[in-house]
Amino acid sequence: MSDQQAVEAVVHLYIEGMTFANEAALRKAFHPQCAVIGHYENAVEWLTRDEFIAAIVAEGAAPPGTQPHMDIQMLDIVGDAASVKVSDNFAGMLFTDYLSMLKIEGRWTIVNKLYYLHT
Repeated sequence: MSDQQAVEAVVHLYIEGMTFANEAALRKAFHPQCAVIGHYENAVEWLTRDEFIAAIVAEGAAPPGTQPHMDIQMLDIVGDAASVKVSDNFAGMLFTDYLSMLKIEGRWTIVNKLYYLHT
């Protein structure tokens, strides 16, 4: 599997984990020390991986048969660092996410997520 395919696979894991409130998938996609940052409900939200996953699980899974929306708009890889811009839907909201990824011990992982919630 090429680095591009591996990065895309992590993005798919992340989107499907959000869509179906799959805690195991989200834990696999995100590094334990990552940060999730953006504006939500008129305030800066700065979450740890565990806080982010808890919020996703609390929202609950999309109905079975839901097709997750994901549009990778940009993917850039240099050595063991990657940046991905992806648009996605969660709980009826449209987001643009900027995912910073690092290849650690041969596996790509999200180390930072900066998001924009479209209104």
